[in-house]
Amino acid sequence: MTEGVITTAYIAASILFILALGGLSNQETARRGNVYGIIGMAIALIATIGGAQVTSYGTLAVCMVIGAVIGIFVASRVQMTQMPELVAILHSFVGLAAVLVGFASYLDPGAHLTGIEKSIHEVEIYLGVLIGAVTFTGSVVAFGKLSARISSKPLALPARHWLNLGLGLICLGLGFAFVGAEGHSGLIPLLVMTIIAFIFGVHMVMAIGGADMPVVISMLNSYSGWAAAATGFMLSNDLLIVTGALVGSSGAILSYIMCTAMNRKFLAVIAGGFGTAGGTVAASDGEQGEVIAISADETAELLKDAKSVVIVPGYGMAVAQAQHAINDITKKLREKKVEVRFAIHPVAGRMPGHMNVLLAEAKVPYDIVMEMDEINDDFPETDAVLVIGANDIVNPSAQTDPGSPIAGMPVLEVWKAKTVVIMKRSMATGYAGVQNPLFFKENARMLFGDAKASVDAILASV
Repeated sequence: MTEGVITTAYIAASILFILALGGLSNQETARRGNVYGIIGMAIALIATIGGAQVTSYGTLAVCMVIGAVIGIFVASRVQMTQMPELVAILHSFVGLAAVLVGFASYLDPGAHLTGIEKSIHEVEIYLGVLIGAVTFTGSVVAFGKLSARISSKPLALPARHWLNLGLGLICLGLGFAFVGAEGHSGLIPLLVMTIIAFIFGVHMVMAIGGADMPVVISMLNSYSGWAAAATGFMLSNDLLIVTGALVGSSGAILSYIMCTAMNRKFLAVIAGGFGTAGGTVAASDGEQGEVIAISADETAELLKDAKSVVIVPGYGMAVAQAQHAINDITKKLREKKVEVRFAIHPVAGRMPGHMNVLLAEAKVPYDIVMEMDEINDDFPETDAVLVIGANDIVNPSAQTDPGSPIAGMPVLEVWKAKTVVIMKRSMATGYAGVQNPLFFKENARMLFGDAKASVDAILASV
């Protein structure tokens, strides 16, 4: 394949990747965006395989088959509730690839750069390995937290900010020792920096609390993009540079959107300390009153008698895989001329867009799935709100308690509706570890039990 054909293919793939990102920004066009991305990646793979640099096709074919088998196996078995941790662990692969490519590029016996070209190439290697190492271990820890293998409670080491600053300054000093080193004498500074970057990645994500995990996912997505871009510079691959820049910038923008939705600053998220282990109640909360329980049959009657209903899905719905039954309830209520809409908080679930994906999987119509800003003003005119496994995103203390860890965070103002039914297993707190005064309000009703069993019972009554 000639260089001209490869360049043309790379341009076409880049355009398709941009179209894919544009399509994925909206539920109605997400499927088309995925198709664009698949076609673009196929073109990119074919063009790369056809390049002059690829000579050992047998080895490449074996590796691609192994990767494809693993990918198909994982994709066929993963549950929608496991998507956040799957995304996190996939980010780690990108980071590890950047580290390995960086070392291979530095030790390449065929490289004969001199002068400023050598220095620029070494800077590319150093930054690629640094970003890749942080991404790798950070993503592994994020996977552990999201899959409950590691506690979601933030690890607050003494003087942790000074520790991070010290590690950063050491990496900066090692960078000066690495760039311009004769022969392969820079290998030691590169190895030491890699170890420090591994440690920094672990500490950075361990210090971030469970409530900030959606931001962490988008942040690591951005890091993996920049790691891929650095790899592209090391390999002189224009498409990898463009693709990495697209992923890195889109991840950074998404991180900003997530932070805005939580009224948090990005640096505050990186500094960590927000959110504790789920299921614990803050000692200062105390007893806030009595809750009023409700049965599934009573909930069904409440929904049938309402003129307008808003459903607020949370991570509990994802765990119970109740989205399909919820869609059936929605159909039944709409047949009875009840207006049903869904309210989606930007950080509901464990990753950006988690609830949207679950509802789309259940074939819920896109036009009744509303974002927080679109529906918050409508709650005072809503007859009934059904909250399924959500906690922090419907917590009024974000507006009423300046001392709350989630103070200032925009939330769905469900308590303004005529009646609110909250479906939960128990009175345990959410991922941020904050008690919810909503449970004790006069217009609130608690439907205790497994979300899937409760939803099925409501469906039977409806």
